[in-house]
Amino acid sequence: MNFFDLHCDTLYKAVTEKSELDNPSYEVKLNNNSKSHRLQCYAIWLPDTLDGNEAEKLFFESADYLKSECNRLGIELLGIGEFTDNAFSKYRNSAFFTVENGKALNGKIENVKRFAKIGVRIMTLTWNEMNEIGSGVLSEDKCGLTDFGKLAVAEMEKYGIVIDISHASDELFYDVVNQTNKPFIATHSDSRTITQNPRNLTDEQIKIIIQRSGLIGLNLHNAFLNNNPDKACMNDVLKHCEYMLSLGCENSLCFGTDFDGCDLPRDIVGSNSIGEIYELFLRNNYNESVLKKIFYENAYNFFENFDNQRIM
Repeated sequence: MNFFDLHCDTLYKAVTEKSELDNPSYEVKLNNNSKSHRLQCYAIWLPDTLDGNEAEKLFFESADYLKSECNRLGIELLGIGEFTDNAFSKYRNSAFFTVENGKALNGKIENVKRFAKIGVRIMTLTWNEMNEIGSGVLSEDKCGLTDFGKLAVAEMEKYGIVIDISHASDELFYDVVNQTNKPFIATHSDSRTITQNPRNLTDEQIKIIIQRSGLIGLNLHNAFLNNNPDKACMNDVLKHCEYMLSLGCENSLCFGTDFDGCDLPRDIVGSNSIGEIYELFLRNNYNESVLKKIFYENAYNFFENFDNQRIM
């Protein structure tokens, strides 16, 4: 089974714990099946508690670390414009380098171009609080995009970094809609109708992402899957998936597991559980052609099209 995961925090753990990316205690495991392919987006999370200089420093350290680890482990690290079928012909594992929190830019607009050259594929504009780009979901000042944020998203579109609105305030979400032209994504967010958490997406937001040919990654964090996090289980993933499919998400839905960065439901242990989730969907009469889209093809097709349309 091929699998494309839009988000995990394994890179942050490995860098800050001075460990290895394939540490057996981590939830993300490398694919050892020669007949399947896995593409893992490795996000470097920049906590809101860091100042701009600290965030920028951690970003560059993480970029060097990921490149070194991918070389050591035989993982194909794919930069902008390198997403082709040929890239997968020799590798069981491929990777994207992504950023969780635009604080990494440190308020420097020229860093967008630098990040693109390094190979950043996706940048989550905010984490939970306010940064130079705009307001996160928990920030007191719901200003949307700042003037710097408007410049930043324009530069991201220019240089081919995909805009991610997971963690954004509703105000920032709608500013992104009005300030951008290309598709944007929510790497790790669920349905707010099913679980009333502000980190999740409203029906209208889901429909807008669909209309913009974007992606929505199903998040496995227990508090986003169930209003009672202690009761969250694998079946809740099915509920969110079914609901979003009812809104027209068949070609937009994928996974953004949040492995190594969240509290998982009691019956999900990490990437070793992905096959069980797939089997659960099959037992609930999901057509395999639809499952292939959700588990791999939708994300694959998005980035293939995005790279073909990029402006450099």
